[in-house]
Amino acid sequence: MDLILAERKFGKKNIIKVDPLAYNLGLIGESGIGKTTLAKEVCEKLVGEDGYIIANIGKEDGIDAIAGAIYEDIPEWDTFEEFTDDIIENRLTDYKDLKVIVWDTLDQLFEIAEPEVIRMHNRENPEKPVTSIKAAFGGYMAGEDKVAEIILTRLWELKKIGISMFIIGHTKKRTMTDVVTGIEYDMLTTNMSHRYFNALKTKLHVLGVASINREITQIKTGKKVGKGKDRKDEIKGSVESETRIITFRDDNFNIDSKSRFSEIVDSIVLSPDEFIKAVEDAIKIEHEKQTDVKSIEDTKKEQEIEKEKTVEKNASKKKAEIELKEVEAIILKITSFVKTNKTNPDKLKPLLTESKRLGYLNPTKVDKLIDAKTLLNLIEE
Repeated sequence: MDLILAERKFGKKNIIKVDPLAYNLGLIGESGIGKTTLAKEVCEKLVGEDGYIIANIGKEDGIDAIAGAIYEDIPEWDTFEEFTDDIIENRLTDYKDLKVIVWDTLDQLFEIAEPEVIRMHNRENPEKPVTSIKAAFGGYMAGEDKVAEIILTRLWELKKIGISMFIIGHTKKRTMTDVVTGIEYDMLTTNMSHRYFNALKTKLHVLGVASINREITQIKTGKKVGKGKDRKDEIKGSVESETRIITFRDDNFNIDSKSRFSEIVDSIVLSPDEFIKAVEDAIKIEHEKQTDVKSIEDTKKEQEIEKEKTVEKNASKKKAEIELKEVEAIILKITSFVKTNKTNPDKLKPLLTESKRLGYLNPTKVDKLIDAKTLLNLIEE
């Protein structure tokens, strides 16, 4: 079989990645349960202070109570684009140590993306402007799908240059209906649109759900309730203890958790060390199923080297693409300037002189960003 695979042009054997942050991680839970604090501590333990940024999105303000957290406020989509553009463009310099962004929270990320999609629709369809995401791009959920598309596109651009994702979201209890039996049941799941949630949930490798596990004891109050033959001792539940937990697997499907690792533990105490251990143990078990690969330590070293090469290649390519777009935009301005002043040689002379000095007989043929900016400064003075 290995010989056959080696002869094929397409088709390769997967080697399990041993870095927990090589996987798309998610954690949802009720407000104040400790999601952001856990994410911060997990990141600091795995990659240090320089290795992560918490994106404090929209109206989210949980970061205010977490001392020492490395974060950036992302109040609206324009800031989101500026933030991610800067990371992509300067990945190999300013952000060379960055490994993961914590998106806090997922529901707020979708919320700030909706106005952008409405603007996109109105720019593309000025004759049919809309004010609602439901009406954008023809309706029938097309607007919502576009929201998911622009978010996923940007997150995957970051992944290609080695920036992993750690998604945080809120939960609520919802009444669900089983599609086979029609029976209703309660599930602890996201508080946001399931269309939005599922668009990203399907891309996650691990989704933990943080909740409070309460141990309740039934006790008699000493009172009687009811009348006649139905009269009986009053019994009430008393909370004996409470523990914050994270669930990765729930066989009863009452908790909307998920893991692509078949051997991950069902649940853990809410703790950064336990979270890391749960993911690393699941990776180790899966890695050991591969009988023809090296030890997990050697595999980690090889994968780190390979990742550095891939990040440098992809980041350099992306930076070149960004610079090319900037050059093309400047060329349009230069072309417009030349056309506007074609009968005014005195105004064109400084541009043409500087262009020749830089090695371009025609200023509209400039192909280096630094040169294009030099020419742009001349015509904008």
